[in-house]
Amino acid sequence: MGPVTRSEWRMGALALLTVLLWVFGGELMEATTAALIAISVMLLARIVSWDDVAGHRAAWSTLVLLATLVALADGLNKVGFIKWFAQGSAHALSGFPPIVVMAGLVSLFFLAHYLFASITAHTTAVLPVVLAAGAAIPGMPLKPFAMLACYSLGMMGVLTPYATGPAPVYFGTGYISRKAFWSLGLLFGLLFLAVLLGIGAPVLLTWYR
Repeated sequence: MGPVTRSEWRMGALALLTVLLWVFGGELMEATTAALIAISVMLLARIVSWDDVAGHRAAWSTLVLLATLVALADGLNKVGFIKWFAQGSAHALSGFPPIVVMAGLVSLFFLAHYLFASITAHTTAVLPVVLAAGAAIPGMPLKPFAMLACYSLGMMGVLTPYATGPAPVYFGTGYISRKAFWSLGLLFGLLFLAVLLGIGAPVLLTWYR
């Protein structure tokens, strides 16, 4: 491999500085600012060229896709659509037995992630509404219901190419086609949800009986 070049030493020092800013610079700057500073220094120090940056199609696709969908999801939340949708769906389930309502609300909460590009935003916007709707149902087993809803958060990232932060990066590599990503996301999402409700729910209901 040969000796370490000057550019490689610069890159190593810059990577260390960027990580330190990302970990400890929370009070001084956002992580995005630290990343932009690192890119700017890399360009100024000629560690990489602008052609290298501009030619990274996957990275630009990820940036545009994720930024657009985050803004769209935030807009839907701000205009009250998410709250209206969750409350309306919960009201439609209110006449069924508590266990059926629990399964329906958890499924609704899980599948509603198609409208979000962030699990944190989904949790903040929808989880309180779903939990409140469940608590209003007489006989609802609240602990198992709340735990099932929270457990489903760990499975939502498979649904779409924008479901969570790493998803656009995986999709942007080009190894998985758009059709395959959506199809496999739905398939594995329903499989995980079925396991959660078919195995996880009975275990939790028995444990907290």
